Amino acid sequence: MTTPEKINIGIIGNGGREHAFAWKISQSVLLNKLFILPGNGGTELLGTNIPVDALDFESIALICLDNDIRLLVVGPEAPLVEGIVDFFASKPELAQISVVGPNKAGAMLEGSKDFSKQFMLRNGIPTARAQTFDAMNAADVDGWLNELSAPYVVKADGLAAGKGVVICETKEGAVDEIHAMIYDGKFATAGAKVVVEEFLEGIEVSVFALSDGRSYVLLPEAKDYKRIGEGETGPNTGGMGAVSPVSFFDKAFETKVIQNIIEPTFQNLKKEGIVYQGFMFFGLINVSGDPYVIEYNARMGDPETEAVLPRIESDLVPLFLSLKNQTLHQFDLKVSSQTATTIVGVAEGYPGIYRKGDEIQLLQTENSGLLFHAGTARNSNGNLLTNGGRVMAFTGMGSNIGEALQQAKSKSESVLWQGKYQRGDIGEDLINLHV
Repeated sequence: MTTPEKINIGIIGNGGREHAFAWKISQSVLLNKLFILPGNGGTELLGTNIPVDALDFESIALICLDNDIRLLVVGPEAPLVEGIVDFFASKPELAQISVVGPNKAGAMLEGSKDFSKQFMLRNGIPTARAQTFDAMNAADVDGWLNELSAPYVVKADGLAAGKGVVICETKEGAVDEIHAMIYDGKFATAGAKVVVEEFLEGIEVSVFALSDGRSYVLLPEAKDYKRIGEGETGPNTGGMGAVSPVSFFDKAFETKVIQNIIEPTFQNLKKEGIVYQGFMFFGLINVSGDPYVIEYNARMGDPETEAVLPRIESDLVPLFLSLKNQTLHQFDLKVSSQTATTIVGVAEGYPGIYRKGDEIQLLQTENSGLLFHAGTARNSNGNLLTNGGRVMAFTGMGSNIGEALQQAKSKSESVLWQGKYQRGDIGEDLINLHV
């Protein structure tokens, strides 16, 4: 029996999602050396961090060639939306490198809320009613708002680091928000076009698939918590925590998701000439037992990744390598029945102007939870410092949500920094949920 060839693998990104990928990939029997571009204070314990801008494709290509990287996993959305997959595909010298992520056409499902909404509407994929406005037709928004009932959902069309969706309780508030995006540059060019849609009442769930353009595998689902305050109050963040699995995501609901959303999405991408190879994130809402799409993302979620990957027992690298030759259908993903919960610790002031550069203390404990760095860096003395709004993700595993939360909270208690904040209610809404 021949021993499989070990390869050098690269990961683009510097957040908790990328640390989780580094943690998972570091366990692969196919890994030779791991490189994280640029990485953070946690990923450097698993591989080699190389400072580089995630949008500097030329430099990333040189790093891949210099280090004989054969597999490149793209964590964040911006490089995908800007076309890193197309860039690598256009260079003969990079042809041997497998890049995990959709091309620019596929990534438009996340890069433009208007594009994804129109894709859903023309293909009969369940989603909220919506209209798109910009400086040319903003005067018409009043008539559209009159057709809807409060609250109103206002979305910046482009990428806004997970903060471009605002729920407005009044019509006046919606008009002000639309004006702030279109005319005042609230989200820069991302808000030059705005999607205004009806509010759907229900419970959200994040569903993930890995596609090779021909077939796909479903990953564990998760529920994330976007608001900064307990009870889902306050402004949106990049994500304050996650739980996997989700209690209401039973076989009946999963079947509806597959038949009404996942299958039509991938079938119509193919029909429209888009070969989608990479992760797809389906941001769904359960409305009285029926799933609707809130948004598509062209990559894994954060912090959902920190709860999903610990539940996957299979080696991910063979799946990643199968995307290029479209043999993903040969794999059977093994998933743990355990529950994973993730609690995110953030810097004081987040999601607004937040503290940066505070020293992080890692206390010695016997806790068996997982610690994923999100916004950390080391100074010249090797001290670990806060370097982002979301600083750390603490993941616990257990036979139920309660056990998993206990482990995650215990892990969190072993990490300190000035002004540290985290929500204390992650997962509690699911403990006694009956849908």
